[in-house]
Amino acid sequence: MLAVLSGGGTAGHINPALALAEVLQEQGHQVRFAGTPNGVEARLVPAAGISFEAFQASGFDRSRPWTLVTGVLAIAKSARRAKKWLRDIGADVVVGFGGYVSIPVAMAAEQLGIPVVVHEQNSVMGMANRQLSKKAFATCLTYGIAAEGTEARNPIVTGNPVRSSVLSSTRSEGRALLGFPEEDVMLLVFGGSLGARHINQAMCAMKEQLLGVPGLRVVHITGPKELETVQEALSLSEQEQERWLVMGYQDRMGETLAAADCIVSRAGATSLAEISARAIPAILVPFPFATADHQTTNALAYVAAGCASMVADDQVESPEFAAQVLRLVQDEELRESMRQAARAQKTADAGRRLADVVLQAAASR
Repeated sequence: MLAVLSGGGTAGHINPALALAEVLQEQGHQVRFAGTPNGVEARLVPAAGISFEAFQASGFDRSRPWTLVTGVLAIAKSARRAKKWLRDIGADVVVGFGGYVSIPVAMAAEQLGIPVVVHEQNSVMGMANRQLSKKAFATCLTYGIAAEGTEARNPIVTGNPVRSSVLSSTRSEGRALLGFPEEDVMLLVFGGSLGARHINQAMCAMKEQLLGVPGLRVVHITGPKELETVQEALSLSEQEQERWLVMGYQDRMGETLAAADCIVSRAGATSLAEISARAIPAILVPFPFATADHQTTNALAYVAAGCASMVADDQVESPEFAAQVLRLVQDEELRESMRQAARAQKTADAGRRLADVVLQAAASR
């Protein structure tokens, strides 16, 4: 079987696609990827050793109505190219992960009678997925709520696939990487690829409280632009730096997550999937300006399952946030309760469940 995966715009669309690709390739299937020439997928996909084909696609700006015309023309042109490409390579199924580029690829597949599967990572369905899900063989979801108010065909909750590098890393590997003893409690703090200023400020304000907890280690990933500001605000002594690691970016998140006992983070789709797959207790601080406030909806679903607690972005510098963080790092019973609830979500199986749907779609031709 040859599966074409398509998506673009953010790593949140690409990471689950690459996770699915790993599962399909392990099962002996072929995978190709269709993305935009300038998006993150143009770098991440070839780096993963997957054949990449670029197609132009763009949305439109409501404040500039003429961009609707240029966007539609670009999609139509790419759909014609995609139709020829899909026919030439003998694609059996197309899987769309969101982003405008998935529209022309899925349109071309429909014209050729190739089944389309849509995967939605967030709790609120994006525009491209909302449209494509109307005619899809199946609409695979991370959260069942995402299908509400849509015309999605055959909605199936599969979860959000996570790459094997995250799933396979061990605590010992992570602790060795960071230089931390196995027995110490480690708090991991991060705000996504760009960091989160409010979270960074709140953690800096808690420096004395956290360093006052015996045996606590902190790994604080600030985001590249925030690194110097956080370093200056913390002003860690050489001795304190042994317990509080500050870095702008971490490209070995698999090991870092494996080393963590608890987390403070945003509630983006990829972050939540990785936290869930590793069953790490968490305090979630949703980014309040995400489209349709989907990070809050993501977080609420996870909190309702008992896997985490949530604090609004404008409350992270409050005494309540500090109290929640201190309780999380000091209360092993609370962490164990969250771990058990997270394991019940079975996020680690999401890639296999999505692959099963993709194979069913390919067999339906």
